[in-house]
Amino acid sequence: MTRLAVFAAVGLTVSAATSTLAPATLAGQSYRSVTDERLMSPEPENWLSYRGSYNGWGYSPLDQIDASNVQDLKPVWAFSTNTTGGHESPPVVNDGVMFITTPGNLLYALDARNGDLLWRYRHALPPDRIAFHDTNRGVALFGDKVYMATLDARVVALDARSGEVVWDTSVADNSAGYYMTLAPLTARGKVMVGVSGGELGIRGFVVALDTETGEEVWKTYTVPGPGEPGNDTWPGDTWRTGGAAVWLTGHYDPDLGLTYWGTGNPGPWIGDQRPGDNLYTNSVIALAVDTGELVTHHQYHWNGSWDWDEVSTPLLIDVERDGRTISALVHPGRNGYLWILERDSEAIRFVEAQPFVRQNVFTSLDPETGRPTYDEARTPGTGKLAEFCPSLWGGKDWPPAAYNPITGFLYIPANENLCGTGIGVEVEYQPGRSFTGAETSMTVVPGADHIGELQAWDLNAGERVWTQEFDSQNWGPVLTTGGGLVFMGGTSDRYFRAFDARTGEVLWQQRTNSGIIGVPSTYAVDGVQYIAVQSGWGVDAAAMGRRLDGLRGTNNFVPQGGVVWVFALDQ
Repeated sequence: MTRLAVFAAVGLTVSAATSTLAPATLAGQSYRSVTDERLMSPEPENWLSYRGSYNGWGYSPLDQIDASNVQDLKPVWAFSTNTTGGHESPPVVNDGVMFITTPGNLLYALDARNGDLLWRYRHALPPDRIAFHDTNRGVALFGDKVYMATLDARVVALDARSGEVVWDTSVADNSAGYYMTLAPLTARGKVMVGVSGGELGIRGFVVALDTETGEEVWKTYTVPGPGEPGNDTWPGDTWRTGGAAVWLTGHYDPDLGLTYWGTGNPGPWIGDQRPGDNLYTNSVIALAVDTGELVTHHQYHWNGSWDWDEVSTPLLIDVERDGRTISALVHPGRNGYLWILERDSEAIRFVEAQPFVRQNVFTSLDPETGRPTYDEARTPGTGKLAEFCPSLWGGKDWPPAAYNPITGFLYIPANENLCGTGIGVEVEYQPGRSFTGAETSMTVVPGADHIGELQAWDLNAGERVWTQEFDSQNWGPVLTTGGGLVFMGGTSDRYFRAFDARTGEVLWQQRTNSGIIGVPSTYAVDGVQYIAVQSGWGVDAAAMGRRLDGLRGTNNFVPQGGVVWVFALDQ
């Protein structure tokens, strides 16, 4: 069957899981297979992966929309997802076909020109599924397939042209607390995913499946078992329920053959219940793509007791230091420090770190290793209450930062002036049940005049160059472009904004139906550049808002409902 015939047939395709509601348009006729070569050097007009490229920059060289004309940006189409809750996935685009996912594991294929529905897929989730965060952060593409990880710990491969299920593989037991929210990573014929569930006593891992068959190629645990390096950092059998969840997409260095993943908190939350460094929690790990070997790691903070998951994957950026170019890993951490690390084929080395928000737990960092020393008065224990800054949601939570190679600036979506308390309580592990063993609160620094920030850092100079402040909390993933712009939502006022990438000046804003915690992307079709983002408030952004309302005596109402918004210049 020819490619044109395949798309003509799409309009007749109906299955138990897939319902095609509209005939495919010309958007689908030119759909090309996604290869390693294309993922390593994506065309500017396409947005082929979670952050647009393997290095995780969240950057597009497209420059039709720039600082001189962005004020003419207008909505050109919108699509309701028919779903409430936190919409966090980016619109991924290949040759005019857009893929988006929603809470509850719906996947839509749309004509990126006009929003026409090409096909949709709804994953059949069990009614008794266990998932503390009902969201999904998007798809991966490889070959002629589109891949989605699910809340019941499965990976589904669909035919990108028709939406038909090609394979559906279970990677873990959801009844034991394993689930998945991340967008997969594809490379060298493998689709890689990590598991959520760090609050449920899981043992985290990253697994690679064959893109064609769904068969497991390798699995690497993020908490080492007996006989594995690092197991001695866990007392007794605590490694079995050690956490170290992986719930954001990894980045990939094709030259080194290594993929980098961030890991989350230990379980339970309070460190005196599992004395030791607790490798490889709150770390970045480097895995060999072909074998899954854990080649090296860096632990941002050891024996964590603050719920500062460091699951955001470092960005792969060349940074100038002392007259030389460093192949760096750049990580604005949940612990409130901006980390600069050096990567090579064998090691991750500490270069420097400095706080980007108020931080009162670390008293010093070892100048060689970056290992922090703690203020014990700021460290919660079992039966011991401690106050600490930043709050358990950190200086930056999961929303990704972005890097613009033209300005040399890193753009960080931050939350400032938030602190909290924690106290440990005895907890017994039960499969599929909460295993935090902690009671927490959040506080606002007295006299604080704002919470959310968008920060710009000159990485070569190692200094902050501008900051935009917001009364609201900020949960906005960041996009930056060759047009000298930065795009971000993230605030409870429902605005999606464009900033001048050099100065931080707000150049344009558009209020949407709900708050925006979706990852923005940009693409071009027929010579027209579009900016796309999902609006749909929920999950931790909403939870932080409720706590802020309680502290401030406010009532910040953010309407629910998922909508894809697409903007272009007023022609």
